Amino acid sequence: MTLAIILYFPASNNIKGKVFVMIDFVHVVKTYPNGTVALNDITLHIDDGEFVFVVGASGAGKTTLMKLILREEKVTSGKIIVDDVDITKLSYFKVPHYRRNLGVVFQDFRLFPKKTIYENVAFAMQVVGTPMKVIKRRVPALLKTVNLSEKSKCFPNELSGGEQQKVALARALASGARLLLLDEPLSALDARVRMDLRYELRRITK
Repeated sequence: MTLAIILYFPASNNIKGKVFVMIDFVHVVKTYPNGTVALNDITLHIDDGEFVFVVGASGAGKTTLMKLILREEKVTSGKIIVDDVDITKLSYFKVPHYRRNLGVVFQDFRLFPKKTIYENVAFAMQVVGTPMKVIKRRVPALLKTVNLSEKSKCFPNELSGGEQQKVALARALASGARLLLLDEPLSALDARVRMDLRYELRRITK
């Protein structure tokens, strides 16, 4: 069995007391051009603040589900609602703005090998135009959150697999995204590191 995690953080500024329906899959079907049916009539509801595990064997459709939320793929039929917006109808030029509200931790981490840990985390804020004074304040705080303050000047190849995963998590959190997607984040780690990271995730999302 393989694992994906979806974390949704509570809204801090609901409009006039409105409670947003965070994520809704409504009768979603995804069929690839070769005829493979990855998802068939999926209906899924995730509330604000929920911590959701999507579990299944390889080929069960977990990665496709995440790609649909990221709008890397489009549904064949059905709709996906995120924060009261049907993202299946978003035009391509609106997708980058939508993705600014998403934090993603990929299975292979995708850290920049020639950037320090500090620079890797800071990059996520730089690309969305965060002021430098905010970056200088927030990056150390994020590294402290994942217990990597002392490794800020290290490069990814100087860290263990578990530490690299924590850097990827800090980078995903850096832009203030409310939706965090983790693609099989613990599968390549040993048992002790998996326990440590589960603890970190629970602590960070409280």
